Amino acid sequence: MNEDKIHILVTLNENYLEPLKTMLVSLVHNNFLEDIDIWLIHQSISDEKIEELKNFTSFINCGLHVIKIDEDYFTNAPVSKKYPKEMYFRLLAPVILPSYLNKIIYLDPDILVINSIRPLWELDFQEMVFAASAHTGLTDISQDINNLRLGTEHAYYNTGVIAIDLTKAKKIIKKESIFSHIEESIITSLLLPDQDIFNALYGKMTLEIPDEIWNYDTRKFSKYITRTMGTVDFPWIIKNTVILHYCGKSKPWKVNSTSRFHALHKHYQNLTDRYETAVAVKVGDVVEDKKKELPRVTLGTVFDTDQNSSTL
Repeated sequence: MNEDKIHILVTLNENYLEPLKTMLVSLVHNNFLEDIDIWLIHQSISDEKIEELKNFTSFINCGLHVIKIDEDYFTNAPVSKKYPKEMYFRLLAPVILPSYLNKIIYLDPDILVINSIRPLWELDFQEMVFAASAHTGLTDISQDINNLRLGTEHAYYNTGVIAIDLTKAKKIIKKESIFSHIEESIITSLLLPDQDIFNALYGKMTLEIPDEIWNYDTRKFSKYITRTMGTVDFPWIIKNTVILHYCGKSKPWKVNSTSRFHALHKHYQNLTDRYETAVAVKVGDVVEDKKKELPRVTLGTVFDTDQNSSTL
């Protein structure tokens, strides 16, 4: 396996495919010299949509590996509207992904990658299994509450961005223990199910990385300014922050978005639309006059674009 290649994990359903494409455009656009493979774990995305995604990732020069989870895999899992099957995919990824992968970076689709992600890929885990950021405020009150309700003594990690040492993770993660913990937790009601479970079971095995760089919460611009005495301002963010995370309900692709970073996401969304038009022209799905909308830039060297699919 090419150790220099960066492997990215995404787990989602069909509703998040368009935000995913925008995230991938930002990732590749700002890491154009990197060899990147995307690993998608899903259960219900249609073959047609998967084919569209394959064409898209091929066009932006990154590989795509698709793993479809069989219904029987979650036979004994507690499932409900609040606890959908998709929430397990991120937690169980280390035992779902192929054994030859040594590490991977999980990314939510509601993010932008605006600088080089390689430092996270080359991170020293320092005997830990995971690396993630905690979204702390001006005080530690929310962290204290989370520690009390989950019975933990460490930071409460946001699971929108997680670097995973798969070699270590495969030794400790068992789907039965996750299912059992959820069964017990249903009684007390988890606030953020998969995030709470991750913190309760694996928080003590997680290396904390700075959120202002690796998981910037776009809702909290003023708090970052106050917390850093004005250091983490817009110029600092553009130069230093790698991942912007559009947390919360006000997503930037929705018309009611109130994010200070809405315009930046719109920029990448528009770029994504142009690439989608180019893909459609390439595969013959649009008429000739649409070619005027083709992007005039490329994203760099053509990388390994073998499109691999498998079913677990």
